[in-house]
Amino acid sequence: MSLLRRFSQWRDWFPVPNLTTGFGLKRWVVLDADRLAVTGALLTVVFTTFMGIATFWTFQMQTLLTDTSTVQTILNTLLSGMILLVSIVVSINSIVLSHDITSVETQENRIQGAIKFRRDLGELTEDGENPSDPSSFLRVMSRIISARARALTTDLDGVEQKLVEDIDEYAASVSDAAEQLGAVEETSGAEFAVLWKGIGFDYGSHIERSRTLGSSRDASSEGFDDLIEAFELFAIGKEYFKTLYYTKEVSQLSRTLLVVSLPAILFNAAAIIAINGGVLPDGQILGLPPLQTFVAVAFTISIAPYLVLTAYMLRLSTVARLTASDGIFSLK
Repeated sequence: MSLLRRFSQWRDWFPVPNLTTGFGLKRWVVLDADRLAVTGALLTVVFTTFMGIATFWTFQMQTLLTDTSTVQTILNTLLSGMILLVSIVVSINSIVLSHDITSVETQENRIQGAIKFRRDLGELTEDGENPSDPSSFLRVMSRIISARARALTTDLDGVEQKLVEDIDEYAASVSDAAEQLGAVEETSGAEFAVLWKGIGFDYGSHIERSRTLGSSRDASSEGFDDLIEAFELFAIGKEYFKTLYYTKEVSQLSRTLLVVSLPAILFNAAAIIAINGGVLPDGQILGLPPLQTFVAVAFTISIAPYLVLTAYMLRLSTVARLTASDGIFSLK
């Protein structure tokens, strides 16, 4: 195993270079990184920023913290906001559960639809292939799409030269895109990093191009119809895995918020009491008065639930935006 591949296995937690996309700090933050790693990075930025300001303006900060009630007001506001977040978590969980709490008829239709899709996909798979997870699904669809794209160039007798060139060019582009789609062994990053690879496959434009070429006077539409069928199977599977991702991501967000909020609320309340009571000792911590260091820690912990929400919503909103810009219809 190469050194780069070995380091890429830790891309969940550290922004190391990716085998296919390079360093990509922005991509790491919004997609590849574990959400706890992003939360930790944001918390570090908040704490170091506060400590940096306190280091350069120590006297001014000390005066602000001791002669005004600004800190207590901000901490009280954050305390109210954290309690409100708990109710938001309950609402989020209710939305997630409402998808599964349905009538027997709805559950039956859902299961029958899944079985029919697996049956249609199973007719195209080879022995030993079981496309039940994103990686295996992308490998199977990559092989199917690539094979059907190459088949477009096998029977072009009697077709005018210009159309032959267009079909050859189109088949080559689809085949190349499909091979990149199936290169899941080169993918590293978060648990759903393979799903991000599927999101980048623009099947909508390929379907439209297939219909355009298939409707040409001299071209046979049968091969194009088979290719469109493969694109449709890919689209259905991608949307299903995306739904599973949303369900799991929202559930993890709810659980993480609940775990983080309780300690943050307790520490915030204790910080307000300690500051009002003036019980902090004299001296220096990290070269600063203890009150400044304590307030920096209090602010960082108090804002932790919001940073957890920010980390998760960055990825959820990015996936929603990316998936809304592909397909047959899109908003540019």
